[in-house]
Amino acid sequence: MSRFRVYVTARSFGSFVHDGLKILEDVAEIERNPYDRTMTEEELVRSLKHSDAVVLGVDRFSKKVIESLERVKVIGRHGVGLDNVDLEAATQKGIVVTYTPHANADSVADLTWALTLALARKIVPADTSTKAGRWEGAKFIGIELSSKTIGILGLGAVGQRIAKRAKGFDMNIIYYDKHRNRGLEKKIGVTYVGLESLLRDSDILTIHAALTSETRRMIGEKELQTMKKTALLVNTARGQIIDEKALVHALRDGWIAGAALDVFEEEPPKQLVGISNVVLTPHIASYTVEALRRMDVMVAEDIVKVLAGRKPEHVANPEVYKELSENNLGGTREPSSAS
Repeated sequence: MSRFRVYVTARSFGSFVHDGLKILEDVAEIERNPYDRTMTEEELVRSLKHSDAVVLGVDRFSKKVIESLERVKVIGRHGVGLDNVDLEAATQKGIVVTYTPHANADSVADLTWALTLALARKIVPADTSTKAGRWEGAKFIGIELSSKTIGILGLGAVGQRIAKRAKGFDMNIIYYDKHRNRGLEKKIGVTYVGLESLLRDSDILTIHAALTSETRRMIGEKELQTMKKTALLVNTARGQIIDEKALVHALRDGWIAGAALDVFEEEPPKQLVGISNVVLTPHIASYTVEALRRMDVMVAEDIVKVLAGRKPEHVANPEVYKELSENNLGGTREPSSAS
């Protein structure tokens, strides 16, 4: 009897920790993305013809890719964001989509805080200067975080963790979210404000919203000009939430004091390279051993459940079960042979 086939597009899955990979290897043959980059539509269509499941990274699973899938029963998103998956197309095709909610929240919050401190204390240029043999301490005058106002755009799992860290620095914490959460306001000590007030009053503005049609380029020229000239902007959510062309103007023309970004409209970034008052990292917010282990195991366990005909724990499109019968889930069928 041949085994299931799982195609892994996520380059970090199983590469640094092996717990999740071992779970899949017990039930399936593994084939990996051979490129040191995201895969194109054409590459995905060509590579997934004989796959029963996919461990998806940040590659784009468009309607075209999903409609081409012949055997795939489950797409396991190795991460939290689902903006690169056409959920409607997957549901119509009868494909279960899973993801790993909250698995990397602490890691993302940690990097956000590291970037915030790097901006506030000018750590990156100070490091570069010192390594070049210069001793220019007075050149790198920073700011304290204590008593400053931090504005959190999106009070989800990461935003809540940012608020808890900010309390340790004695900061004033305000937030804006499409859905106000009065219970959390009392629980973690944050104040709800409108978007304009968030922009106007924040000394540090940190973005933790999901990418939707409403949040795409939510921070543009008007919003950046509303911010304080001394404000710092941090984004570890999705690059497309900020209009990068407007951000370039904001940084060069002094609309804001600085920015730190782990995510970009285009990756790797082109527009922001070479600007002195910006800190850039290569989309590494979830790259910790702990977060990768959690994500690996969560996505692997859910894929195995679907292939065994059971309902996974973290379903992104639960309505797919209205369209599927037990037989569609593959619970009693033998794994398809490779052809």
